Amino acid sequence: MPRSVNHVASRARRKRILKLTRGYFGARKNVWTVAKNTWEKGLTYAYRDRRAKKRNFRSLWIQRINAAARLEGMSYSVLMGALNKAGIEINRKVLADLAVNNPEAFKAIVQKVK
Repeated sequence: MPRSVNHVASRARRKRILKLTRGYFGARKNVWTVAKNTWEKGLTYAYRDRRAKKRNFRSLWIQRINAAARLEGMSYSVLMGALNKAGIEINRKVLADLAVNNPEAFKAIVQKVK
């Protein structure tokens, strides 16, 4: 009895991943094993970097707040401590946006907590 192999399904499975690796360099786009490994590793990087992105943005906001606070004669840590003590609940994202796009509003917040 001849061996039965489902070529339709296996070819479709390979074709789906090879379609996802279009645009990659060299063998990464058309050699099945290389393309599959590259695609899987790409998913790992994507998962990791969705989390790293949040850390990077928080770090950027802190740097911006610190730079703006120092123009007002305060350090970042002193400013955040004063905001907390004054009961002003404003997150770093909004505070950094004010520091960059609306310095007058940021200055007003700093004056309020001084």
